Amino acid sequence: AAQAAVALRGVDAAAPGTDARSFGAWLAEHAQDARAVAALWDLIGVAALNAPAAETSLALAATVFQQALLSTRDAGDVGWSLVPLQELHGDPGGAALTAGGAQVRTGCRIQALEHLGGRWSVVTRDGSATEADAVVLAVPPRKAERLLPPGAVALAPGWAHRLGAVPIVNVHLLYDRTVLEEPFVAALGSPVQWMFDRTAQIGLRTGQCVALSLSVADDLVDLPVARLRALLEPAVAALLPAARDAVVRDVFVTREREATFRPSPGSAAHRPAATTALPGLALAGAWTATGWPATMEGAVRSGETAATAVLTAAARLTAGARA
Repeated sequence: AAQAAVALRGVDAAAPGTDARSFGAWLAEHAQDARAVAALWDLIGVAALNAPAAETSLALAATVFQQALLSTRDAGDVGWSLVPLQELHGDPGGAALTAGGAQVRTGCRIQALEHLGGRWSVVTRDGSATEADAVVLAVPPRKAERLLPPGAVALAPGWAHRLGAVPIVNVHLLYDRTVLEEPFVAALGSPVQWMFDRTAQIGLRTGQCVALSLSVADDLVDLPVARLRALLEPAVAALLPAARDAVVRDVFVTREREATFRPSPGSAAHRPAATTALPGLALAGAWTATGWPATMEGAVRSGETAATAVLTAAARLTAGARA
């Protein structure tokens, strides 16, 4: 593994052709057997990339491992949220927008996006329309392709379908006692991938909530809760001795059917840039051409790029009007 890590440091993730190669094939070329892949490369890669090495672009895998393991000594430190992600991202973001004079409307589905001369019209499900000088379209790729006007991106029709999507399933087991002593652990040779203590995050006062985060969940996303429980409760007991005598009081499951794009070799060809061919229209999302996989870091980078694009365009229009 160390020899492969040294070689991986030298991979140019931005070089033409790197994205077209499979990370799994590259690992095989560097003497990584199935055990090494399962115990290290997929342990990290599946969680970060939502795909096993055999189905992952070498460029995206190299980006993850170079940043997380091969840059600085503390680059691999793991952080996790002690509050629900809505409190971490959604609420502060909404507060910042409101403080800046924006109107935040939630639960408002967009039905159409129309280019009217130099302005845009955003049509909602109830038929009302809002005009704007600029639009940042930050929706999943298939919805983005449906809403984008023809010619907005330089990709052949069907690009979102070719980019694909991978589900993530989170199974929460509510035990009558503490069974997991660590804040989180990873498992090998088990249907359990990563386990997190989410007791405080859900406000549980007695017992413990153990959340199982299951990436690449194509085979699990449609299973009923009872089937998931039958599969995973014994698997947790096999890993945690304290869980063997504990009682599971409740189980709840969250499913993200299109949690990330599929980071397959060649996927870069199906990721549009933040800027579009139409003035005042930008795209944002971890699925855009950030050079990063579908992570929160990639999403932030895309948002900053999209914001810069529309602000720069607005500044040019203002300067032109003054001239």
